[in-house]
Amino acid sequence: MESSIILVKNLSKSYRLGVIGRKTLQDELRYRWLKLTGKDPEKFMGTVGKASAEESRIGEEGQFWALKDISFEVIKGEVVGIIGRNGAGKSTLLKILTRITEPTSGDAVLNGRVASLLEVGTGFHGELTGRENIYLNGSILGMKKAEINRKYNEIVDFSEIGEFIDTPVKRYSSGMYVRLAFAVAAHLETEIMLVDEVLAVGDVAFQKKCLGKMKDVAGVGRTVLFVSHNMVAIKNLCSRSLLIEQGRLALDADTDTVVARYLDRNLIEGSVASESEIAARVEGDIKRDAPNFRITEVRIEDLQGVTRTVFDSDESVVVSVSFKCFKTVRDLRVIAVVADENGSPFYGSQNIDDCEIAKLFYSVEPGSYMAKCVFPANTFGNRKYYLNVNVLCPRTEHHVLSKILEFQVDFNGYNPDIQYASSTWDCPIWPKLNWTFKKSS
Repeated sequence: MESSIILVKNLSKSYRLGVIGRKTLQDELRYRWLKLTGKDPEKFMGTVGKASAEESRIGEEGQFWALKDISFEVIKGEVVGIIGRNGAGKSTLLKILTRITEPTSGDAVLNGRVASLLEVGTGFHGELTGRENIYLNGSILGMKKAEINRKYNEIVDFSEIGEFIDTPVKRYSSGMYVRLAFAVAAHLETEIMLVDEVLAVGDVAFQKKCLGKMKDVAGVGRTVLFVSHNMVAIKNLCSRSLLIEQGRLALDADTDTVVARYLDRNLIEGSVASESEIAARVEGDIKRDAPNFRITEVRIEDLQGVTRTVFDSDESVVVSVSFKCFKTVRDLRVIAVVADENGSPFYGSQNIDDCEIAKLFYSVEPGSYMAKCVFPANTFGNRKYYLNVNVLCPRTEHHVLSKILEFQVDFNGYNPDIQYASSTWDCPIWPKLNWTFKKSS
């Protein structure tokens, strides 16, 4: 306990759906008074029910439990990953730790100065320049001007936006915001660093640079809580991770164990995802009350139309996506993406890549449809894969299914007595290419 830099005990956060604050001003004042005097508002006001683990996150009077009874401890110098599906409560947890919002119950104790990067431009004032915002952020973190001066050049150099440093940040692009915000959070001398999925906004080169900096930060004994959907980054940075599910702490263990649990937790067994299973898993920008279309089935099958979960390397893998259109939609796109064992997408295709098929999907009348994509034989290496599916109309509606199904590819005629190159380099893509071999002299 003495070496703990972060201690979270029975932390819960609820929101009343459709209501901001308490029902009345009197209730709000009473609630605040009970909190100030150290009493439990739930006990005295009787408005917050103790939902059991089996109950829904939506309790009595439309209360939504973003977090429920979360407890964990972080030792100084640890780099801890926080993973979970969208809406699981990860960002809410970080907002409580940074004092952006207060918990409904429970405690969160942080023994050190905190630098946070929860969303683009966190803590920035749009009218101030980049230079002024560096000093503003440092002052908010309790640093002296001399400390900020000492780090200033490093921050500007790392952000790579030196020529715009005296420009008001309201004129920055989202990428420039991220560059400067991360540079400030990573270089100012704080004991704790909290980073949400904001790095996804930056370009690939800068993301790699940020991940390298986070390794350096961890190497000098600073504590990092890192929220990300990038399992490769989580594995590279974090020896320990927390899995948040439905607002609760589902698992606190080594990163490999937690990532494996996260990837397999909600995977649909078999090679077919039904309409009801899809409805429970679909995410994205969806018009729930009156959607333009709905995904009804996703299948993984062979060229003969037989659904399967295991393929030989010399067989084609066919992805079939069925959906219904309820009104005429334009520029409909169907995307199939294969992810590796870490959940990282690496191989994808969309219907507009085929010009002839794209014409059929440009203006789709109401009705039922099926789109198929063939991943050719001799493409995949010997391992397990996940399937992601996205059906969308740009700027209108997006239906996303992440890791909806899985399949396995085995090398055809695999002989365990032979040392294959792929067992040395475990490549997800292992195509059969044309080689030449001849004696040169």
